[in-house]
Amino acid sequence: MLQSFLSHSSALMYAGGDFLLKTMFLRGFSGSLHLILLLGLLVSWACKRIRARRNGVGSKESRRRSRIWYYKPTLICCLGLSVFNLVLCVANYFYWYANDWSEEQLVSLLDLALKSLTWGALGVCLYSQSSDFGVSKFPLLLRVWWGFYLSISCYCLVIDVVLYGKPVPVRTRHYISDIVSVVTGLFCCYVGFFGKIEIDDDLLEEPLLNGNLVASNAELRKRPGSETVTPYSKAGLLSIISFSWLSPLIAVGNKKTLDLEDVPQLAPWDSIVGALPGFKKKLESDAGSSNGVTTFRLVKALIMSEWKEIISTAMFELLLTLASYVGPYLIDTFVQFLNGQREFESEGYLLVLAFLVAKLVECLSFRQMMFRLQLVGIRTRSLLVGLIYDKGLNLSCQSKQGHTSGEIINFMSVDAERIGDSCWCMHEPWLVLVQVGLALAILYKNLGLASIAAFAASLLVMLANIPMGKFQEKFQEKLMESKDKRMKATSEILRNMKILKLQAWEMKFLSKITELRNIETGWLKKFVYTQAMASFVFWGAPTFVSVTTFGTCMLLGIPLSSGKILSAIATFRVLQDPIYALPVVLSMLAQTKVSLDRISSFLRLEDLQNNVVEKLPQGTTDMAVEIIEGNFTWNLSSPEPTLKDINLKVSNGMKVAVCGTVGSGKSSLLSCLLGELPKISGTLRLCGSKAYVAQSPWIQSGKIVDNILFGKEMNCERYESTLEACCLKKDLELLPFGDQTIIGERGINLSGGQKQRVQIARAIYQDADIYLLDDPFSAVDAHTGSHLFKECLLGLLHSKTVIYVTHQVEFLQTADLILVMRDGKITEAGNYSEILHYGADFMELVGAHEKALAMLASRQAGPDSEASGVNNENSQTENTVEKEAKRNVQDGEVRAKGQLVQEEEREKGRVGFLVYWKYITTAYGGALVPFILLAQILFMLLQIGSNYWMAWATPVSEDMEPTISGSTLILVYVALAVGSALCILFRSSLLATAGYKTATILFNKLHLAIFRAPMSFFDATPSGRILSRVSTDQSALDLSIQFIVSGFAFSMIRLLGVIILMSQVAWQVLIIFIPVITTCVCYQQYYIPSARELARLVGVSKAPVIQHFAETISGSTTIHGFDQESRFRHTNMELSDAYSRPKFHVAGAMEWLCFRLDMLSMVTFGISLIFLISIPEGFIDPAIAGLAVTYALNLNMIQTVVIWNLCNMENKIISVERVLQYTGISSEPPLTIEDNCPCPTWPTRGEIAISDLQVQYAPHLPLVLRGITCTFPGGMKTGVVGRTGSGKSTLIQTLFRVVEPCAGQILIDGINITSIGLHDLRSRLSIIPQDPTMFEGTVRSNLDPLEEYYDEQIWEALDKCQLGDEVRKKEGKLDAAVTENGENWSMGQRQLVCLGRVLLKKSKILVLDEATASVDTATDNLIQQTLRHHFSDCTVMTIAHRITSVLDSDMVLLLDDGLVAEYDSPERLLDNKSSLFAQLVAEYTMRSKSSFGN
Repeated sequence: MLQSFLSHSSALMYAGGDFLLKTMFLRGFSGSLHLILLLGLLVSWACKRIRARRNGVGSKESRRRSRIWYYKPTLICCLGLSVFNLVLCVANYFYWYANDWSEEQLVSLLDLALKSLTWGALGVCLYSQSSDFGVSKFPLLLRVWWGFYLSISCYCLVIDVVLYGKPVPVRTRHYISDIVSVVTGLFCCYVGFFGKIEIDDDLLEEPLLNGNLVASNAELRKRPGSETVTPYSKAGLLSIISFSWLSPLIAVGNKKTLDLEDVPQLAPWDSIVGALPGFKKKLESDAGSSNGVTTFRLVKALIMSEWKEIISTAMFELLLTLASYVGPYLIDTFVQFLNGQREFESEGYLLVLAFLVAKLVECLSFRQMMFRLQLVGIRTRSLLVGLIYDKGLNLSCQSKQGHTSGEIINFMSVDAERIGDSCWCMHEPWLVLVQVGLALAILYKNLGLASIAAFAASLLVMLANIPMGKFQEKFQEKLMESKDKRMKATSEILRNMKILKLQAWEMKFLSKITELRNIETGWLKKFVYTQAMASFVFWGAPTFVSVTTFGTCMLLGIPLSSGKILSAIATFRVLQDPIYALPVVLSMLAQTKVSLDRISSFLRLEDLQNNVVEKLPQGTTDMAVEIIEGNFTWNLSSPEPTLKDINLKVSNGMKVAVCGTVGSGKSSLLSCLLGELPKISGTLRLCGSKAYVAQSPWIQSGKIVDNILFGKEMNCERYESTLEACCLKKDLELLPFGDQTIIGERGINLSGGQKQRVQIARAIYQDADIYLLDDPFSAVDAHTGSHLFKECLLGLLHSKTVIYVTHQVEFLQTADLILVMRDGKITEAGNYSEILHYGADFMELVGAHEKALAMLASRQAGPDSEASGVNNENSQTENTVEKEAKRNVQDGEVRAKGQLVQEEEREKGRVGFLVYWKYITTAYGGALVPFILLAQILFMLLQIGSNYWMAWATPVSEDMEPTISGSTLILVYVALAVGSALCILFRSSLLATAGYKTATILFNKLHLAIFRAPMSFFDATPSGRILSRVSTDQSALDLSIQFIVSGFAFSMIRLLGVIILMSQVAWQVLIIFIPVITTCVCYQQYYIPSARELARLVGVSKAPVIQHFAETISGSTTIHGFDQESRFRHTNMELSDAYSRPKFHVAGAMEWLCFRLDMLSMVTFGISLIFLISIPEGFIDPAIAGLAVTYALNLNMIQTVVIWNLCNMENKIISVERVLQYTGISSEPPLTIEDNCPCPTWPTRGEIAISDLQVQYAPHLPLVLRGITCTFPGGMKTGVVGRTGSGKSTLIQTLFRVVEPCAGQILIDGINITSIGLHDLRSRLSIIPQDPTMFEGTVRSNLDPLEEYYDEQIWEALDKCQLGDEVRKKEGKLDAAVTENGENWSMGQRQLVCLGRVLLKKSKILVLDEATASVDTATDNLIQQTLRHHFSDCTVMTIAHRITSVLDSDMVLLLDDGLVAEYDSPERLLDNKSSLFAQLVAEYTMRSKSSFGN
């Protein structure tokens, strides 16, 4: 019945007007309908342009308040339909091109072209104008057109189904086209007639393609990065799949240079702030305690913290693997289809659909897997950084001695980074089994039992990994150990660069770094050449497996057809990835295991004892501090305690002074009260909060106000009174930014006195209950010291408990309790009058002080000057700090740009070609580069040639006779395969050589530039910035950049090879390649500005993390002293997140680009396949066409890899750019001048003649020394005095040419010091600096770093400086260990070591810069006696706050505001009662004799 109905209907239709049923009419009417819409869109666009020019831009706000429901799916539908019709148009064109044309076919082609243009134009219109079409719905005319479109589409489909039941190729295409048209028509009508308004509150989902809408929306809604959470946290499914949530950021980056505030914050679950507490709980619950952390437990905790992402990425990996084998599985069927063996008519289209769906699943899975694995890596790195920071903050002193800050920085900057980067390969070990299993299944289907040979060959290749992996693990471990040692030495050198330059030691220490680097490069060379061998073995592995398999087929008599061979080759190529990746994975796993072992061993180190101090709440007892039978030691393995039998009770509000000789245990007593000193036995109780002032000032990089507040809220009244008491008001008034002035690293742009006063202000502002002050007045002059004591200790802290260490006897009289220490014991205790009569040790200290005062009194002219000095004390104190502040303004610390320490400078815009050129031509002038490229080209040619040979030489089907014998087939294939493998060996070896050589040369250039840089560079550059270049950036140069740069070149060669091969099959494919590659390049150009700046932000954001960590380690005692651990942990987490933010968005941006490139590659692949199935049978060789498809299967990957490598190269080359940036630092004047070298005995007399010396720290700053003229006679002692800031230190720096004079000259024995080399000058002078410096090593290496003296001479120097007995007590004597910064020596002992150095050197000119500030009066007197005895015939310049240190000088130079105020013998100056020197002496005498309590 149905059949008769259809026949009847057909007859009626033909009878009524058969033209309505003709294809020409249907396609012509459809094309006309689309042409009308296209013209309408053009007219609408022209009208809007005219209106916009008349009325201006208009309000952007109103156009973006709403968005039509299903706007985005509609947009994608339009663009998708345009692409679909374009593909059909091209396919029909190629099909009909090979056959006869007809009018009907031309009309159909025109219809498809008009459809493609119209839907594309509509999509562009929707995309560019958003919801501006109307208020609530799409425009009426557009909706009416959609109705017509649906009607004609349904009509066409009905005609096709009813009238043309017989399937023919052309009709099949019409079926597909009409079905798609009906579905899209239904969707458009539904959206057009039933859609609603959707409020556009956010930008979480953006269109697939970027444009003006995204950019303008991003600009409209742009907020600082600190306020915006990444759109990824709320992105929809489509946005997550297409990574469109990144579109706003990329659009902003394309319009302006991205800054950190443009980068959104991480989602709470990705932030370390939210993740670390839970992770630590998991780890501690598993390990029992932090000291029980093993590598296994650490890995387990990391896995448990990321288990959701790990499972999801495993699923994506599995999908990716399954999809990647669909192509090889179907390739034989495809070749047979091209050969004419077709099971049903539409088989070709189904094959194309299967290929495309598999490729789509593969692309989507790969993109999501890669992004999520990188996200896991970022989180893992952040968690490890948090753990390492917490551990570093809580390390015991003994643990710190074994692990210096340089090593711990490596844990954070290298090991944690490596573990994070290695997360991409976490699934590879189990996934390789799945991949091999699938490959064997496909091979068994095609080749039968020969697949066993393939399995055996694959297994053999994988087993070869085991020894290579072990070698790589060993070399990596050794490489990291040697890197640690180098970084430790580098960080210590950077901290002490000033003393190295003053002593002319910098090149010696550079040679030490070079020696350490030579050890490192020895392991690096072994590592990179092992990698090269692995590359050779595993690039040749697929060829080896295929040769084995095909050879077995010949032996077993298994017939080979081109389809089966191509399927096998495609399978081997897919299998190549896991086999090739295996050595890389094993190497990465080896590196990761080494890093995990290192971190877990660090986490197992001993923490500070948490039971040393029993803390009681304020008010629970009258006793502030109580120690009962306390024994404490720095070294728990030492039989002798550091502090012995300590019994101490301090009531609330008491002032306790601690005094004693150098090394008696004063600072250790304060350390035990802070809980820093491990307790052996006894009880220690503290009641209330505490504040601490260290002997060596610890100042954080940052604003002065932040250093003083130190985490407390601002209380203006308390803040002002604190500044007043600490004499800081004048300093701040004279600084251009006041208390907002940024302090450089370690307070580099403050004087010693200012740093100490900022420290004291920090403690006072805390309003603590107990104050622990470690010799706080040693770094300030007499006036300021008196003022601080009166206003702070006796003023603001009058009701507080204060325990202070001091060497100044004048500050002892007001103490409620004085503790005298010797050899770690409290030998005497009581108030001043009590112990003055019976205390032998105390009498020794006071006696030395009285002796100094007696000498002073004998030289004074009379009492009048004393009164005048005392009466003017307050005004003079103000004058002192005012001049000190002036000096710091003038010192050049506040540069032209404003602050001394600027945000790290980063290059902007495109990385210049010069950077690439310098990199590739560094090693051997780039001579190896052409050979590397030639080897890759030959490899590609031979590889394609071998596969071409196999496809061409074997029959297409098994029933055809082979034209070439099996032995010839295999022999030629083996020859070509061996040739390609040798090319890889050659290429890998040359690449390893070039990369290693380049890294070594750039390392040497970088370090030479740093060591030769002037001190102004180190003053303005935090060491974290330098360390990030010599650690992270240098690691990139050592291990990765050569592979990234070469990877781009190699992938480009592979892409060209595939394009050439495919164009040999059908040159028409180039028509698709050209626009697709052009679009890819456009996308890359659109993406790269954002990616490049994000990569730079990653580099810039890393230095603050390292810098903060380094500061925390050096100031951990102060942080513990203020109980500020939690605040510093939080700051570290914020800095870590600030580093993770750009890193997270770099990962997302890369996948944003790759997703779009994958989609474009799929278009190329799909059109190529449609073309191949559309051409008539016999038009091309099926085997060669199959070979082209075999390579095209990887086309999307190769095309993506090319662009990815290009972008990755531009991102990673920034490490080279950063290194080259520092190689261009301006250097100091030459170390030696060959034509003007002084004679070896110079200077013989030591006369220093200064003539009209003018010095300024920068051309735009005022003069600091304003025309000094004087002569220091040879062999005489000259004391240089003056208020703080008068120019004393500048004069010394000019003498050593740390600062160059801008006018005038200094002659030493008649030679102008600017005319000779720096080393010739500095090596002939000696200095004992204000800050005593010791380096990690031994006593011998600290006294004689240049190894110029015998042991007998060193012992003699030690005895002269009163340290001989102390060193003899130590195990190892001269080889006794000195820890980092000399932490296991007291400050006074370090000062004596500096004295020992000059005694060894015996220079004719000696400079003492506050050399005795850290020692007691008795030791000071001994030092002065030693100097008088051993330097009697030398010129000695002494800068001192203690007037007694300069009284026995032959001459006194008094500087005032950069000018010579007085210059005469001390006797004559004291005779003149009105002289400034006489007033200084009077003030010192009055302070020493006064009782501050009165």
